[in-house]
Amino acid sequence: MVRVMVSLSVILKNRLSMGPTLIMPDAFDALSAKLIEAAGFEAVQCSGFSMACASGYPRETNLSYSENMELTRKIVNAVRVPVMADCEDGFGDKAKLRQTIREFIRIGVAGINLEDQVLGRWDEAKDLVPFEEMVEKIRMARAAAESEGHPDLVINARTDALNVLSDREAALAEACRRARTYLEAGADLAFPTGVKTMAEVRRLRAEAGRSISIAAGLPYNLESLSLKELKHLDIARISLPLTLLMAAIRGIKEALHHLVNNEDFKFLTAKGLLASGEDVAAIMGQ
Repeated sequence: MVRVMVSLSVILKNRLSMGPTLIMPDAFDALSAKLIEAAGFEAVQCSGFSMACASGYPRETNLSYSENMELTRKIVNAVRVPVMADCEDGFGDKAKLRQTIREFIRIGVAGINLEDQVLGRWDEAKDLVPFEEMVEKIRMARAAAESEGHPDLVINARTDALNVLSDREAALAEACRRARTYLEAGADLAFPTGVKTMAEVRRLRAEAGRSISIAAGLPYNLESLSLKELKHLDIARISLPLTLLMAAIRGIKEALHHLVNNEDFKFLTAKGLLASGEDVAAIMGQ
């Protein structure tokens, strides 16, 4: 098992460093992960927010540590491609962070997200973990991975500066500063979330280098960011945190609306809203 885990981390790390830009849709369960792999994507990202939503919780913080681990384990076991876990803020103090890293490694992840926001709902006002504390957490995460014999674990260090600070220019400057320093501290990727425009992406790319990850397809940047333009900038990674969750909700709502108001299945088949039996068998048999 360790041999497999290490090879997947090396594959992911090499793929991120050599390019081209890696697009990673976010899974919320084993089925969505299987569909990501079947579509030809090279890696899967776990989304704590999407997993919480799919579990019926009103907010991400309701998803417990053990539930996150179990859902991540099922996703890892469902696919053959590298999987990155949502490590949130490490789920606690320094000792807990080390435990979290060890457990994620032991269930087979190739990488983790580690964030500098004080956990809360995505639409609530947030606070940032103090700069020096976050740098120390990144160093601790790297040391924990090395102590587990897993030095190639990909660490994606997320900063929420753009979501927290009210002055947009000051927030962008702080996101750039944190991104640069997180990479220097041992992160493989710097993930400034809350990016709304291509101009902000270009600034981050210029100041922090290629090893940045941008979240796209979100309500606040769905119209302003495109995969084509982002790939043209040759950034390391693009994640799609909510795309599959939003697509699933819309598709299920549309199907249910028809079933409530009609007595046959013609609309579902005409609109292509139902997978074929062959599709289901192919996913189940992977």
